Amino acid sequence: MMIMVRAIVRPEKADEVLKALMDAGFPSVTKFAVAGRGKQRGIKIGQITYDEIPKTMLMSVIDSEDQEFVIKTIMEAARTKGKGAFGDGKIFVSEVEDVFTISSGVHDTAPVEEAEATA
Repeated sequence: MMIMVRAIVRPEKADEVLKALMDAGFPSVTKFAVAGRGKQRGIKIGQITYDEIPKTMLMSVIDSEDQEFVIKTIMEAARTKGKGAFGDGKIFVSEVEDVFTISSGVHDTAPVEEAEATA
Protein backbone atom coordinates (compact mmCIF):
# COMPACT_ATOMS: atom_id res chain seq x y z
CA MET A 1 0.00 0.00 0.00
CA MET A 2 1.13 3.56 -0.66
CA ILE A 3 0.59 6.53 1.62
CA MET A 4 0.77 10.28 1.19
CA VAL A 5 2.76 12.23 3.74
CA ARG A 6 2.01 15.95 3.96
CA ALA A 7 4.33 17.96 6.17
CA ILE A 8 3.62 21.59 6.96
CA VAL A 9 6.88 23.14 8.16
CA ARG A 10 8.46 26.52 8.81
CA PRO A 11 9.65 27.98 5.48
CA GLU A 12 13.20 28.35 6.81
CA LYS A 13 13.29 24.60 7.61
CA ALA A 14 11.94 23.37 4.26
CA ASP A 15 15.34 23.06 2.58
CA GLU A 16 16.73 21.11 5.55
CA VAL A 17 13.78 18.70 5.35
CA LEU A 18 14.18 18.32 1.57
CA LYS A 19 17.90 17.58 1.97
CA ALA A 20 17.25 15.06 4.75
CA LEU A 21 14.66 13.26 2.60
CA MET A 22 16.98 13.26 -0.41
CA ASP A 23 19.88 11.92 1.66
CA ALA A 24 17.56 9.22 3.08
CA GLY A 25 16.59 8.06 -0.44
CA PHE A 26 13.24 9.83 -0.80
CA PRO A 27 13.80 12.46 -3.52
CA SER A 28 10.20 12.70 -4.79
CA VAL A 29 8.58 15.66 -3.05
CA THR A 30 6.17 18.40 -4.08
CA LYS A 31 6.74 21.74 -2.34
CA PHE A 32 4.45 24.74 -2.16
CA ALA A 33 3.86 27.81 -0.03
CA VAL A 34 0.83 27.81 2.25
CA ALA A 35 -0.49 30.04 5.03
CA GLY A 36 -2.49 29.22 8.11
CA ARG A 37 -2.49 28.93 11.85
CA GLY A 38 -2.37 26.20 14.43
CA LYS A 39 -3.43 25.98 18.04
CA GLN A 40 -1.52 29.16 18.85
CA ARG A 41 -4.06 31.09 16.72
CA GLY A 42 -1.41 33.19 15.03
CA ILE A 43 1.02 35.71 16.44
CA LYS A 44 0.12 38.92 18.25
CA ILE A 45 2.62 41.77 17.99
CA GLY A 46 1.43 44.83 19.83
CA GLN A 47 -2.18 45.40 18.87
CA ILE A 48 -1.93 43.47 15.60
CA THR A 49 -2.69 39.76 15.31
CA TYR A 50 -1.23 37.88 12.36
CA ASP A 51 -3.44 34.82 11.98
CA GLU A 52 -2.17 33.60 8.62
CA ILE A 53 1.40 32.51 9.20
CA PRO A 54 3.52 31.56 6.15
CA LYS A 55 4.45 27.87 6.05
CA THR A 56 5.71 25.40 3.45
CA MET A 57 3.89 22.17 2.63
CA LEU A 58 5.92 19.19 1.46
CA MET A 59 4.00 16.31 -0.04
CA SER A 60 5.32 12.86 -0.89
CA VAL A 61 3.85 9.47 -1.76
CA ILE A 62 5.79 6.54 -0.31
CA ASP A 63 5.38 2.86 0.48
CA SER A 64 3.61 2.39 3.81
CA GLU A 65 6.51 0.31 5.11
CA ASP A 66 8.67 3.47 4.99
CA GLN A 67 6.21 5.59 6.99
CA GLU A 68 7.96 5.58 10.38
CA PHE A 69 11.38 6.28 8.87
CA VAL A 70 10.13 9.15 6.68
CA ILE A 71 8.17 10.75 9.52
CA LYS A 72 11.19 10.51 11.83
CA THR A 73 13.40 12.04 9.13
CA ILE A 74 11.00 14.96 8.63
CA MET A 75 10.55 15.57 12.35
CA GLU A 76 14.28 15.63 13.05
CA ALA A 77 14.97 18.05 10.20
CA ALA A 78 11.97 20.33 10.84
CA ARG A 79 12.32 20.79 14.62
CA THR A 80 13.74 24.01 15.97
CA LYS A 81 15.83 24.36 19.13
CA GLY A 82 16.54 20.64 19.40
CA LYS A 83 13.31 19.66 21.16
CA GLY A 84 11.01 21.71 18.96
CA ALA A 85 8.79 24.73 19.49
CA PHE A 86 5.30 26.05 18.79
CA GLY A 87 4.82 26.54 15.08
CA ASP A 88 7.25 23.85 13.91
CA GLY A 89 4.42 22.27 11.92
CA LYS A 90 2.33 19.14 11.48
CA ILE A 91 2.57 15.90 9.53
CA PHE A 92 -0.53 14.30 8.02
CA VAL A 93 -0.61 10.75 6.66
CA SER A 94 -3.32 9.29 4.44
CA GLU A 95 -3.76 6.21 2.29
CA VAL A 96 -3.35 6.57 -1.46
CA GLU A 97 -5.92 4.62 -3.43
CA ASP A 98 -4.37 4.89 -6.89
CA VAL A 99 -1.31 6.38 -8.60
CA PHE A 100 -0.92 6.89 -12.35
CA THR A 101 2.16 8.11 -14.20
CA ILE A 102 0.96 10.52 -16.87
CA SER A 103 3.87 10.08 -19.30
CA SER A 104 3.68 6.29 -19.47
CA GLY A 105 0.10 5.68 -18.42
CA VAL A 106 1.34 3.12 -15.90
CA HIS A 107 -0.96 2.40 -12.99
CA ASP A 108 1.74 2.49 -10.31
CA THR A 109 -0.30 0.76 -7.60
CA ALA A 110 -1.11 -2.19 -9.84
CA PRO A 111 0.61 -5.53 -9.21
CA VAL A 112 4.06 -5.66 -10.85
CA GLU A 113 2.95 -8.05 -13.61
CA GLU A 114 0.07 -5.75 -14.59
CA ALA A 115 2.27 -2.61 -14.55
CA GLU A 116 4.86 -4.32 -16.80
CA ALA A 117 2.14 -5.42 -19.24
CA THR A 118 0.91 -1.82 -19.71
CA ALA A 119 4.41 -0.27 -20.03
